[in-house]
Amino acid sequence: MKIFYIILLACITLVSAQTENGEFLQEQSTFYSTESGLPTRETGGVCVLDDHTAYAATDSGLFCLANGIWKSEPGLEKTLVIDLASSGDQLQVLYKRANRFHIGIVEDHALVRTIELRGEKYDGARLHIAHHLCTNNGIFRFDASANRIKLKRLIKTSFTINDMAMAPDGSLWIAADVGLFKYYAGQKTALPIFPSSRTESWALTNVRGVAFDAKGQLWFASSQGVGCYTGSSWELYTGSDGLPYHSFTCLDAGGDGAVWFGTDKGAIRFDDSRWAYRQGLRWLPDDFINDIAVDQSGASYCATPRGISFIEWIPMTLAEKAAWYEEQIDRYHRRTPYEYVLDVHLEKAGDKSSFIQHDSDNDGLWTSMYGAGECFAYAATGDPLAKKRADQAFKALEFLAKVTQGGSHSAPRGFVARTILPTDGPDPNEGRIERDLRHKAENDSLWKIISPRWPKSQDGKWYWKTDTSSDELDGHYFFYGLYYDLVAETQVEKNLLRFHVAALTDHLIEHDFQLVDHDGKPTRWARFNPYELNHDRNWVFDRNLNSLSMLAYLVTAAHITDDKKYTKYAEYLVENHGYLQNAQLPKTQRGIGTGNQSDDEMAMMMLYNFIKYAPHKDWKDRIALACWTYGRLELPEMNPFFNFIYAASCSGQSFTDAWGTYSLEPVGPWLEDAIETLQRFPLDRIDWQHDNSRRIDIMPIDDLQRHFDEDSYAGRGRRVNGKVIPVDERHFNHWNHDPYDLVTGGNGHTLSDGAVFTLPYYMGLYYGYIMD
Repeated sequence: MKIFYIILLACITLVSAQTENGEFLQEQSTFYSTESGLPTRETGGVCVLDDHTAYAATDSGLFCLANGIWKSEPGLEKTLVIDLASSGDQLQVLYKRANRFHIGIVEDHALVRTIELRGEKYDGARLHIAHHLCTNNGIFRFDASANRIKLKRLIKTSFTINDMAMAPDGSLWIAADVGLFKYYAGQKTALPIFPSSRTESWALTNVRGVAFDAKGQLWFASSQGVGCYTGSSWELYTGSDGLPYHSFTCLDAGGDGAVWFGTDKGAIRFDDSRWAYRQGLRWLPDDFINDIAVDQSGASYCATPRGISFIEWIPMTLAEKAAWYEEQIDRYHRRTPYEYVLDVHLEKAGDKSSFIQHDSDNDGLWTSMYGAGECFAYAATGDPLAKKRADQAFKALEFLAKVTQGGSHSAPRGFVARTILPTDGPDPNEGRIERDLRHKAENDSLWKIISPRWPKSQDGKWYWKTDTSSDELDGHYFFYGLYYDLVAETQVEKNLLRFHVAALTDHLIEHDFQLVDHDGKPTRWARFNPYELNHDRNWVFDRNLNSLSMLAYLVTAAHITDDKKYTKYAEYLVENHGYLQNAQLPKTQRGIGTGNQSDDEMAMMMLYNFIKYAPHKDWKDRIALACWTYGRLELPEMNPFFNFIYAASCSGQSFTDAWGTYSLEPVGPWLEDAIETLQRFPLDRIDWQHDNSRRIDIMPIDDLQRHFDEDSYAGRGRRVNGKVIPVDERHFNHWNHDPYDLVTGGNGHTLSDGAVFTLPYYMGLYYGYIMD
C-alpha cells in the first residue's frame, strides 16, 4: 500500500487551472451539388486560383463558384473537362472534344487560348500541375503565355503518373504507380526515390499524390503511408504515428501550412501536430475523394461522386458557440409546456425544416443535465435568461413528481415519473404488456412487468411513465444541489425545492431505500436497499455505484433541507452496511474502456455531489480519492464534463493514511483535452454516421467482458496516442455514450441537442478553467 501511494504522489504534475480561450477556428462544411448549379453530382476535379476563385471539372463543362452558385464558364459548355491546373490567377484546362484532347487557358472567366492535341502520344493525358502535361508516353511542358500554345517533350516514361509537383529549384517530383521519382531538366530519365527515416526505409508503390507545402517541404501519399521531406531528412508516417487511413487517391497543400489527403474513405488533414479525419455525411457528400484543392487560407474543396464539400474555418469563441447551441435548443428541443430538453426526429435526413418531438426513457435525466448547465451559466455570467432556463428546468422536474399523484393509479408520495406524454395523442400502453413480456423473456429476466406502464394523471391531461431508474435520480439530485446553491434566491424558490427534495428522499427512506411504483413494488433499477446491494448476486455489479448514489442523495437532501435526519440515515448506511466502503470503487471495470460506459456519467455526478456535501472530512477524503482514481481512468476519453468534475472535486483535496498525506490535485492533460473537445464540437448535431472501423491508427480495446463477442471487440478501440477518437470524428447524444465505439451516429434523422456542450462549458466557466 505504501508503495502504491508513493507512485501516485510521484505521478502528480502541476497543471494550470486556467486557460484563456479567445477566438479559435471552428470547422464547418458546405455541400454543393446539382441544387447549387453543378450539372451532375459527379465532379472529377477542382482547382482554386490565388484569388480564391474555385473551379470544378465536370463531364458537362467547366463551372465556377460565385456567391454560392456554380455557373458554367463560356467557351466550354457541355464539354468533357478532364483536369485543371492553376498558375496564379490563370486557369489551365484539359478537355476533350470530338474525341481529341485540348488544352485551354482561362483568364478573367474567358477562354483566351487553346491547342488541340493529336496523336497517340497524348493518351491518358492529365495536367497535374501548371504548364505540364502528363501522358502514358511521357511528360510535356507548354508555354501558356504565348499567343500559341506549344508543347515540348521533357522525358519519356514507362509508368503511370498519378500526380506531379514542382520544387522551388524547378525539379519535378513524380508520383507513379511504381514509386516516387525526381526529374531535373536535361536528364534523360527520372530517378527513383527511396525515402528513409531513422527507423524505416520504403520502396514505394502506388504513390497517389505529391505536393509542396507552404514551407517548401515535399509530401507524398502512398500505400506504405505518408512521407515528408523537410529539405534535409525524411519523416515517414503510418498508423502508429497517428495516420488515420492510407488508401489514398490524391493530395494537396494550402497556404496555411496544412496538407490534405484524399482517400477512398474520406479526407485527412495534417498540420504538423494533429491528424484530422473527415468521413461521413457530416463532412462529405461521399467518402470517395476524386480530387482536393486547398486555397491560400487552408480551406479545402473536396470533389466526390456526389458533389463537392467545402470545408472551412470561421473565427468563433466558446461563448458564441454556447449561444448557438442555446438558440438551437430553444428552437427545436423544448417538448411540452414544461420544456423537457432532448433530441428530435427529422422527417427528412439532414433537413431541420420539419421535425417531430418525442419522449424518451430519460427525459428527467437529460433535462436535469441541461438545467445543471444553466445553473452554472447563471452563477458565472449573471445572465437572467440563464436563471429563467434553470427555473423552468426545475418546474419540469417538479412536475414529474406532481403528475404521479392522484388518478386511478397514484404512486406513493414523492415518486417521480420518467417522462410524460399528452393524452390527446396515441395511447402508449397499447401493446406494451406484450413487448414487456418479450423483453423479459429474451433480454432481461428481472425486467419489471407493470400495468399500466403509462397511467393517466388525475386531471386526465397526461400519461406519465413508471419504472423510473437510478440514472434518472442521479440527474435529478445533481441538478437539485446546483439549483439550490447557484440559482434559488428567494425563500419561495428555496422552499419549493426543499419540499420537492424532501418528498422524494423520504419516499426512498420509507420504502427501504427503493423507488416504489404505483403497484407497490420497486422499479427495475432504482434499488438501493442494503440487502440487495450487499447480498443479492443480481446486484453485485450495481452495489458500488448504487451505494454511492444513495449516500449522495442523502447528503444532498441534508444540505438543501437542513434536516439532520438525512445525515443520520447516511451514517446508518455507512456504519451498518458498508456503503462508504462500497462507494470507494464506484465502477465495475477492468481498465480503460471497460465496463458500462453509462455508469461513468452517473458516477461522476454523484461523486461531485457527495464530495461537495459530505458532512464528515473522512468521508470526503475517501471519496475524493475515489474520484481522483476515477478521473485518471476517464482521462483518455477527453470528456470535458468528466474532466471538470475531476478537477473541481479533487482540487485542494488530500488523503491521509498511516504513511503520510498525499495531494489529490488533478494531474494529466485534463484541461487541454477538455478545451480541445469543446472547440472541436461540430455545430451540426445531426446524427450522421461516422465509420472509423477501417482506421489504421486504432488500438482495439481488450475488454474481458466482451472477449466472447468478436464483433463487439473489433468495433471498439482508441487511437495510438491512447485517447479516444476526437469529438468531430464521431457522434453521440449524451455523455453516457461509449466513446470507444468505432462506428457511431445514425442515418441523419436525429437532431441531438447541444446540452452536451453547454453543461461542461458553463461549468468550466464557473470554476475559472475557461476564460472566454
